[in-house]
Amino acid sequence: MSADVITKAFLATEEEFLSLVRKQWLIKPLLASVGACCLVGIVCRGLLYIANAGDSRAVLGRLEKTVKQVKAVQLSVEHNASIESVREELHSLHPDDPQIVVMKHKVWRVKGLIQISRSIGDAYLKRSEFNKEPLLAKFRLSEPFHKPILKAEPTILVQKLYPEDQFLIFASDGLWEQLSNQEAVDIVQNYPRHGIARRLVKAALCEAAKKREMRYSDLKKIDRGVRRHFHDDITVIVLFLDTHLVSRSHSHGHLLSIKGGSGVPANT
Repeated sequence: MSADVITKAFLATEEEFLSLVRKQWLIKPLLASVGACCLVGIVCRGLLYIANAGDSRAVLGRLEKTVKQVKAVQLSVEHNASIESVREELHSLHPDDPQIVVMKHKVWRVKGLIQISRSIGDAYLKRSEFNKEPLLAKFRLSEPFHKPILKAEPTILVQKLYPEDQFLIFASDGLWEQLSNQEAVDIVQNYPRHGIARRLVKAALCEAAKKREMRYSDLKKIDRGVRRHFHDDITVIVLFLDTHLVSRSHSHGHLLSIKGGSGVPANT
C-alpha cells in the first residue's frame, strides 16, 4: 500500500470509464457528461490514507485529552473552483486560457460549466473527442482543447493513526454545505453509533429546511429531482476506529486493520 498505488487505482478506474464512454459514444453520448467525485479511505499497518478527487470531505474526530473534547480535523483537500487555490492551480495549468474559470450565476465554474476541477469521468472536459456532436450543445465548448481541463489524480494524505483518533466521517459536499466539521463531529460523538450516518443526513436536511423557512417534514415530501434546488445530494459513511485492532495490526504486520461492519453508511 502506498500513495502511488492509490493514484494508479484512480487512474485505472478513470481509463476504464473513458473506454466505456468511447464504446457507447454513438449510442449514449450523454455518458461523456457523467462524472463523480471520489473519496477513498484506507487503513493499513497503522497508517491512514485519504485520497480525494472532487469536493467530498473526510473529517477525523480526535480526542483532545487536555480539554476532554473530540475535535474535528479535516483530512482531505477539496477541488472546487470556489476555493482560490484551486482557481490559481487551474490558471497555472492553463495559462493561455483566460476563460478557464468563469463566474456564472454567482458561482465560480471551470469553463463556466462545472464547479469541481478533479473527478472520475466527465469525459467531455478531458478528451476533445467527446466534446462534439452528438453530445448535447450545453456541454460543448466553443473552441477545441488540446489537454485535459479536469484531472482524475487525487490529492493524498498519509498519516499515522493514534489512540486518540476516534472515528472518521466521509461525506459528499451536500453534508458540508449545511454542517461545519465540528458540528458533524459533535453529532457523532454525542449520539449512539447505530444509525449515526442517517442522523447526520437528517441534521443536514433540517438545516437546509431551516434556511428555506420550511419544516423538515415538508422538505422530505418534495420530489428528489426538485429537491436539488434546496440542497445538494448527501452521502455519508461513519467509520469508528478500533484502537486495539489498529495497533495490533501495526505490530503484527497484518494488512487488515479495520473490521468489516464498522462503517455506518446513509444517503439521501
